[in-house]
Amino acid sequence: PDPRCRAGWREAVAAAAGALQAGGLVAVPTDTVYGVACLAQDSAAVRSIYSLKGRNGAKPLAICLGDVERLYRYCHVNVPDELLRDLLPGPVTLVLERSEELNKDLNPFTSLVGVRIPNHPFMRDLARACSGPLALTSANISSRGSTLTVLEFQDLWPQLSLVIDGGPIGDMQSPECRLGSTVVDLSVSGKFSIIRPGCALTPTVDILKKKYGLVPESS
Repeated sequence: PDPRCRAGWREAVAAAAGALQAGGLVAVPTDTVYGVACLAQDSAAVRSIYSLKGRNGAKPLAICLGDVERLYRYCHVNVPDELLRDLLPGPVTLVLERSEELNKDLNPFTSLVGVRIPNHPFMRDLARACSGPLALTSANISSRGSTLTVLEFQDLWPQLSLVIDGGPIGDMQSPECRLGSTVVDLSVSGKFSIIRPGCALTPTVDILKKKYGLVPESS
């Protein structure tokens, strides 16, 4: 049965959305690994995520949305809508030119932004319940391994407003499961470049090359 029919689903989405609107950080399950989310338009919350992870301030955060249609508000898109829908929702981060709508304090050092639409019903419902995009990063201290259960990042719990336990993600025994999303830069028309191979490299490259005729940008 659809998990959204279960008692508690709507309450969990509402509690997480409320914590985010109040400026908090919330740990969330995604389709790849556990993540930590905040409101991307809340500059103080964005600073809190960097502090939580001990993350280098020059490493960008991705934004997370519930639906492809919302992507056009925060990005300048130079690929067909069908291409976006072939890859999203899914374990892929698409890097595009950012629009003026996006918080200037989010990744102020770059004109690009990575966009995630996880293929996970809770994440999509949560993103839809929030007015603006979420900023999303993996639930771990920077440079440590990504996490597939909430217990694996319990050292972060005291600094989080809420932890949503979606159970174990993927195959705990498979190293591929911890790779996170495949990150692909589509900001140059007609070309693509892989920023992080991630867990969906082969099918992503197949779609970009074979179906849309994009060519790899020479490094």
